[in-house]
Amino acid sequence: MRTPPNRTRVAVIGGGQNCEHDVSLASAAAVTAALDPASYDVVPLTIGRDGTWRDRGLRPIGLCGAAQVLRGCDVAFPVVHGPRGEDGALAALCELAGIAYVGSGIRPGALAMDKWATKLVAGAVGITTTPGHLVTPATATHERWTHPVVVKPVAAGSSLGVTLVTQSAALRPALDAALAVDSRVLVEDVVLGREIDVAVLRRADGSLLVPPALEIVADGLFDYDAKYGGHADFRIPAPLDEVDRKALEDAALSAYDALGCSGVARIDFFLTERGPVLNEVNTVPGMTAHSQVPRMFAAAGMSYPELLDELVRGAHR
Repeated sequence: MRTPPNRTRVAVIGGGQNCEHDVSLASAAAVTAALDPASYDVVPLTIGRDGTWRDRGLRPIGLCGAAQVLRGCDVAFPVVHGPRGEDGALAALCELAGIAYVGSGIRPGALAMDKWATKLVAGAVGITTTPGHLVTPATATHERWTHPVVVKPVAAGSSLGVTLVTQSAALRPALDAALAVDSRVLVEDVVLGREIDVAVLRRADGSLLVPPALEIVADGLFDYDAKYGGHADFRIPAPLDEVDRKALEDAALSAYDALGCSGVARIDFFLTERGPVLNEVNTVPGMTAHSQVPRMFAAAGMSYPELLDELVRGAHR
């Protein structure tokens, strides 16, 4: 079936072969529902937990079938959080196939997904990051607890495998939980500060837009249940004085630029007495209408469908 000439055919890719599969399905469903049918012909594609590609009717079509579907579309809109998606894998598929796609390219996706690499890039441009070190299965047996730390997988999202360790006996189970998700782990100092998220969008015309920041008010660790259980306390705009607002915005823009991001990215900080401390960068942030990024842009006067429209019009090859 041919798309009418006034509509853009968009393949929305959700799911994924990783632990964020369900979150990605929710984001993809929201994007699919919100793209204006007057402007867009949406073609859903789903990647199963086993890696099987499925079409609109959830029939298995395999990678070859998915490639044929993608070639029949004007733009691909990947909404696969985590490994084999957000890490540049789907960007690579689109680039090899010569398909325009929404979001960051291969290198920024891979760098931002790797929290250790993100630290190195951020530090090179003068952005303060959470103090920490890298742990592997070979070095985990030598790890010793001396003070409260956060243990997290290097390349995962949605706070999966993340543990706040406040006593020695909890360190080994925390390392095991993180290593069950990824082969490399970060052990980071606990940073005392406010949790502030900043979003950056590269518009279709190339200009950058930073909406009002969001503050997460959490009792303890902002974990998976807090994020998706419907009880998160998001304050938008975050109450910030002009000095802190500008410091956060400048750091977010610097991180976005240094990593080479495109589309929209969410940059997460701790705001301390000494200024912003970078926690991590998300190049495929949650994209339901109630997720942090759409809510920040709503506070700037940009509706969810308008945000999606900017992203699709800004798609690149």
